[in-house]
Amino acid sequence: MDKLVIEGPARLKGEVTVSGSKNAVLPILAATLLTDEPCVIRKVPNLRDTNTMLKILRSLGKCAEFDKGTVSISSTGQAGFFADYKLVSTMRASFCVLGPILAKLKKAKVSLPGGCIIGVRPVDLHLKGIKALGAEISIESGYVLAKADRLKGNSVYLGGVYGSSVLATGNVMMAATLAKGRTLIEAAACEPEVADLAEFLIKMGAKIKGHGTPIIEIEGVKGLHGTEHTIIPDRIEAGTLMAAALITKGDILIKNVLCQHLGALIDKLEEAGACITKADSSVRVRLKSKLKAINVTTLPYPGFPTDMQAQIMSLMTVTPGISVITEKIYPDRFMHVSELNRMGAHIQREGPHAIVEGVKHLSGAPVMASDLRASACLVLAGLAAKGKSSISRIYHLERGYENIEDKLLGLGAKIYREKE
Repeated sequence: MDKLVIEGPARLKGEVTVSGSKNAVLPILAATLLTDEPCVIRKVPNLRDTNTMLKILRSLGKCAEFDKGTVSISSTGQAGFFADYKLVSTMRASFCVLGPILAKLKKAKVSLPGGCIIGVRPVDLHLKGIKALGAEISIESGYVLAKADRLKGNSVYLGGVYGSSVLATGNVMMAATLAKGRTLIEAAACEPEVADLAEFLIKMGAKIKGHGTPIIEIEGVKGLHGTEHTIIPDRIEAGTLMAAALITKGDILIKNVLCQHLGALIDKLEEAGACITKADSSVRVRLKSKLKAINVTTLPYPGFPTDMQAQIMSLMTVTPGISVITEKIYPDRFMHVSELNRMGAHIQREGPHAIVEGVKHLSGAPVMASDLRASACLVLAGLAAKGKSSISRIYHLERGYENIEDKLLGLGAKIYREKE
């Protein structure tokens, strides 16, 4: 197993291009299960999670080829309804194959999911939505068993304790495309990744309105056809690179960015002292003067993304003053706090709040990644810290950031791998 070694501090400078969105591509790949016709998907990031989803598709009777950012998917003629624990347990997003399999084959057996350990993330909203469409569902030996002769359109409310669910919205939306009649999803997730999935489904022949808003309307059709699609840029990778520019007091031009997807983040970074220059599909980030302490609360889109909470905390550790970061999506998503404190940060957790007192500098130290975004947060800390930092369990990082080492090297970072 490898670890990532970073020698800091570094000042990042130059140009970098953002990859396609991990959170958009995974349900879009699952949506190809709704048709027997070929699909071509472009700007697909080469990630652990992407390759896991391709393995799942192959296990379900698809031929999936991945070449230079393009995935070509076709049918082998032997569609399967069983998604095995060995694959699904490694990645939470793989659970979104449930809706497409059930809608297409009238039955599905899908393992309960796994992924990052950032607190309890149940699938109750997924099952609530699928049940509302008329499916019979039971859970046996860690698997969800679902069956329905044909799903039927219905109204379903998908608001949860901590807001709307992106994956549940996608799962129900995919299932509803082949249901009989009209489905209305209320309290639907508004994230750009949900809208991108809807655009892909529409290209396949689905009838969907309202995607990107809290109410999505789907009129079921008898069948869907193949299509081609280009994945939107990864807004979380873009945000991570923006934070990297500030924590290293650098100057980075970030290409392949949709700034309209980053409104809340850009607002907070500017409040913290960033000078951000937007263009059609790029953004330049540098420090205007001195960093300023800010308070941040994570919220469903278009609020501040929970997937940027750890990275903004890393930035605040070296920002003068006191910042309060409140996590309202996953209240247990604070396992990076102890690792940042190992590097000299002053962070105290109180329930869903993290109180960060900025220090003059962080110190390099051996740390351990607990989840995907925590690993990105530790990379940022290592870039700003004095001395050598080593980050273990970087397989988490590989789940969501394509070629991140090469991208940081190109910006002037001293970063390399070593065997544990």
